[in-house]
Order: sequence, then structure tokens, then C-alpha cells
Amino acid sequence: MEKERQVLVVFPHPDDEAFGVSGTISTHVKNGTPVTYACLTLGEMGRNLGNPPFATRETLPNVRKKELQKAAEVMGIQDLRMMGLRDKTVEFEDDEKLIKMMANLIEELNPSLIITFYPGYSVHPDHEATGRAVVRAVRRIPKENRPKLHCVAFSNNHEDEIGPPDVINDVSSVIDQKIGAMKAHISQTAWMIADREEKLKQKDPETVAWLQNERFWNYQWENDKVL
Repeated sequence: MEKERQVLVVFPHPDDEAFGVSGTISTHVKNGTPVTYACLTLGEMGRNLGNPPFATRETLPNVRKKELQKAAEVMGIQDLRMMGLRDKTVEFEDDEKLIKMMANLIEELNPSLIITFYPGYSVHPDHEATGRAVVRAVRRIPKENRPKLHCVAFSNNHEDEIGPPDVINDVSSVIDQKIGAMKAHISQTAWMIADREEKLKQKDPETVAWLQNERFWNYQWENDKVL
């Protein structure tokens, strides 16, 4: 994995980072690269309250905040930013407000790499709004000064439209951190982790591949469709 000057990760919800990019984050930290994770909300509207339930609608925001902090600790992130937006409302935020939030982070941190969702291919409205805001902020930077933009995509049609991933990171050396990051979000992931761990012990090929390989797409500026 290429050594970066600074990595900025921008996702809307706690646990967005755990499944798709926690191995990449952990590897960058292991390589001595500063990583900032800007999480826009606390995921307070999440459906799951634990399994069996241990949170309520009133306590869930604080539960998920602590889970996010634990996940960041597991990955080695020392700069966690909780941006204070409300879950399931990111799509309704003023466009300029979101762009300015992203632009301020970029100006402060001067990242060589930004990781976020690929707008148009990330399913959830909050994911889409977050990716759009990052793209719009980066677009305003002169081309020669723009950071790399690695995007996570998983909609049903994404490879048909944007092709296979441009970057596949082998994160096998930090599998423990990746599993730890997923486990940290226990209110949301308890139902999944036990099954995945058992399949990993059995060396199930699909599970091993899913855990060891993290896939990213370079944002295609030449086919920029974000308005």
C-alpha cells in the first residue's frame, strides 16, 4: 500500500468504516500515516438496539458514540472527528454547508488521499449525500492539487457502470484489527460477527476474500455526473 502524507476518511455513520475500509485504515496507521476519520453522525436512527437488545432509542446515540470511539482506538486512529449532523438527515442538509464542512477539513489537513462513498453507487441517502459533498469540495481544487479520491461502491449495478475496482488492498496483516473494529460496533454487528468468525476459522474462501481484500474506485472525473 502506497505511503500517504495524510489520509482523510469521511463517512456518515459509525460502522461505515468497519466493514469496507478498517483494514486499509489500520494499515495506513501501521505504516505511520496520520489518519483522520470524520464521522458525520452518531447513527442514532439505526434500527438495531443490540441482540439481545441492550440499548433504547434514548441511549443509542451515546452507545454508538462509545462504539465509534472504541473502533477508532482498535484501528489506531488518533484524530476522530464527530461532526454533529443527525442520522438519516444528511441528504437534507444545505449543499453549501456540507461542501464547506468538507473543504474546511481538506484545507486544514491537506490529505494526499480521501476515502469516502462513491456517489451514485452507495445505496443509502446519507452515503450518497456524503460522497457528493466530498466530490464537490474536491472539484473546487485545481486539478493539479487535488488529493486522490478512493471511493467505496456496492450498489447492484456499480461494476457495470464504473468497471472493476481500481484499487484492491490486501489487509491480511491487520485482520485482527478489522474484526476488532467490526466487533466494536456490537449494537449493530452482533448478529453478523459470530457467523463470520466461524467461517473464517473454517477458512471459507468467500469469507477470507471478503475480509482480506478491500476494494476502491478512483473517482472518474472524466465522467463526473455529480451536479
